[in-house]
Amino acid sequence: MGAEMIERMTTPEGREIAYEALPGTGPGVVFLGGFRSDMEGTKALTMRNRAIAKGRPFLRLDYSGHGQSSGRFVDGAVGDWFADARAVIAACTRGPQVIVGSSMGGWIALLIARSMPERVGGIVTIAAAPDFTEDLMLREFTREERARLVSEGQIERANAYDPQPYVITRRLIEDGRRHLLLRDELRLPMPARFLQGTADTEVPVAHAYRLFQHAQGPDLRLMLVKGADHRFSTPDCLALVEAQTTELVDRLKTRV
Repeated sequence: MGAEMIERMTTPEGREIAYEALPGTGPGVVFLGGFRSDMEGTKALTMRNRAIAKGRPFLRLDYSGHGQSSGRFVDGAVGDWFADARAVIAACTRGPQVIVGSSMGGWIALLIARSMPERVGGIVTIAAAPDFTEDLMLREFTREERARLVSEGQIERANAYDPQPYVITRRLIEDGRRHLLLRDELRLPMPARFLQGTADTEVPVAHAYRLFQHAQGPDLRLMLVKGADHRFSTPDCLALVEAQTTELVDRLKTRV
């Protein structure tokens, strides 16, 4: 499907970010991965290969502390990873892009749309997790865990997708509060497609519905896939992601 062309750039904050920017014609697609994910995941590679087959520009990247980028995961926070994505998008793409964000990548995609709407021609989210540090993480902590987070600066929590526990830092929670999206107005002037599995135990359907109800825009759709889990990586789920992405790319072509 084409040899990888991984490049690196240094952000204004001094973080070295690994990315791949594939050339093509027409509007491009940007893929943003999730919490502790990287650009070698199933969804990222599937979208990469389909972009090559269709000759469309495509960008994927590893946030700092993820994959091939510099830094340690435990030192990072949502604001850092948002800044990483924004810097790479600004430097490596031209014109409006269709941003595809998975889980935490959906939160970052929405932050990108809010901060540089002229560069976002459409959004596709997969189990989007805006405000997850506050609403899906901190809310589940026990009183003891909250106390240790304050006194020790971090705690460990088991998860269903990695044999190693996640290290959750106080900085991650506090930084997340500076980037919350579901408390204030969230206007999306571009079309947005929110994809969600009903069997997702990490980001429940209620959270997807809350985002859908909260966001304001002329063309927003929430699509539920019965039985799909958080990975959203079955052939049918991947085909749905591609179909929605292609729809928004094709619509964007008529505007540019």
